[in-house]
Amino acid sequence: MKLLHHAHIYTLDAGRPLASALLLQGERILAVGGDELLDAAPLQAERFDLGGQTVLPGLIDAHVHLEQYALGLQKVDCETDTLAECLHRVGQRARLLPPAGWVLGHGWNQNSWRDAPPAAADRVAGFGNLADLDRVTEGRPAYLTAKSLHAAWANSAALQQAGITADTPDPINGKIQRDAGGRPTGILFEAAMDLVAKHIPQPTVSQVTEAIAQAQKTLWRMGLTAVHDFDRRTCFMALQQLHAAGELRLRVVKGIPMEDLPHAVALGLRSGFGDFTLRIGHLKIFMDGALGPRTAAMFEPYAQESQNRGILNMDAEQLFEIGCQAAESGLGLAVHAIGDRANHEVLNALEHLRTYERQHGLPALRHRIEHVQVLHSDDAGRLASLDVTASMQPIHATSDMEMAKRYWGARTALAYAWRTQLQHGARLAFGSDAPVESPNPFLGLHAAVTRCRADGAPGPQGWHPEQRLTLQEAWQAFTLGPAYLAGTEASQGRLAPGYLADLIVLEQDPFSIPPADLAALQPNATMIGGEWVWKA
Repeated sequence: MKLLHHAHIYTLDAGRPLASALLLQGERILAVGGDELLDAAPLQAERFDLGGQTVLPGLIDAHVHLEQYALGLQKVDCETDTLAECLHRVGQRARLLPPAGWVLGHGWNQNSWRDAPPAAADRVAGFGNLADLDRVTEGRPAYLTAKSLHAAWANSAALQQAGITADTPDPINGKIQRDAGGRPTGILFEAAMDLVAKHIPQPTVSQVTEAIAQAQKTLWRMGLTAVHDFDRRTCFMALQQLHAAGELRLRVVKGIPMEDLPHAVALGLRSGFGDFTLRIGHLKIFMDGALGPRTAAMFEPYAQESQNRGILNMDAEQLFEIGCQAAESGLGLAVHAIGDRANHEVLNALEHLRTYERQHGLPALRHRIEHVQVLHSDDAGRLASLDVTASMQPIHATSDMEMAKRYWGARTALAYAWRTQLQHGARLAFGSDAPVESPNPFLGLHAAVTRCRADGAPGPQGWHPEQRLTLQEAWQAFTLGPAYLAGTEASQGRLAPGYLADLIVLEQDPFSIPPADLAALQPNATMIGGEWVWKA
């Protein structure tokens, strides 16, 4: 038994929003109160005087790619302000590898390069190309994923291993970028990425297991006590190994890729199966691409690209058919949709699916749309009316705002529109989409409350300030929202009797500091299931 006392505790429990002491028994909270718990606690209880520090429920990231994040910590960091710096880093790593070793990196964003190159005979304006990478990799194959994870940049050696030539057709739902002469430039969009990715030596389950074991320590330091993961089979096997060994201390809700739906149905897997450490989540489906490579599916063309409306992977009818199979097996849907056309098709499909659930006596599953980055005005209130959770990533708004203004123009009035969703009555669940963005939840909280970047851009009022949230609303979206999606809202997301003792300790009270300072906060300690997993 443990007693945490002399603390300023925000419980997120409407029945008792503030307290100064918590009595813990095992992995759960036995009592929440004040000084009376000092006398009520058994003498053998381990006592922790927190010296007036602030305690809050542990934060939950509702959307991460855990394997990719963990392995990404070992890749070249390509998130740079210039193309030249990106190539410099790639060249440094290449020189450390054997001649046949793959140079792997992540994070480039051509929209952020100050020295983005102009169009030429062998390149599309703004992007890197084969010659750039060939020059610094000296014959080693290279494959660099974009910050969005919806595009990749390969060199000549990598394209050669994949057999990609000027005659290679674009795959379904993918595109090989080509120069003025029709030759591949090395940039691959969406499904075309797999043409090269499948030739990269894949990490073993043991390697992924070790990478996740190390990565969870980084996440604890950030204040994360749980995540919803959307990586694939190898990640799930690694998580099971860690769990069986008692080494998985980060709580994980594990999504199922759409291609594995037949296997999940055959096995009878359902959303919510498992325990509080590792449980089955939702069926993950991709409806479109992303803003960065301009593959998000839009009703109207991207500004300056009159023929480009993005890539729509399927229509509402196709998604509905998949949803029926999932619903019959008790699997909720988590549908990636960024563009307004993609979100519209998803909402149409979910409207029919809700009718199907009722007609067939099925439970109303906790479906979710991932990202919801821009909506048509006609669709703004439909998530609420269909009881669909908006699973969004606040840091995307501040990271993407320049691109959004450039390519979506006036449509940004309903881009990253958290306040609009709350006003209509929708539920929010926040995350980071790591490794697309940092999983640090305080960066997400800062973005949600200020609509500004950490450096203060674009100004004190933020970008579309009418969409700002209060810190209370944002914290709930990082706790109660994800817990609801996991089906654990009666045990997770607040500090109340019977709830899991998942919490963080902060020297500063985030509710009493200027909102601009939120991005710099870091916990002094993190507890999961009544055990300290990290202390400063």
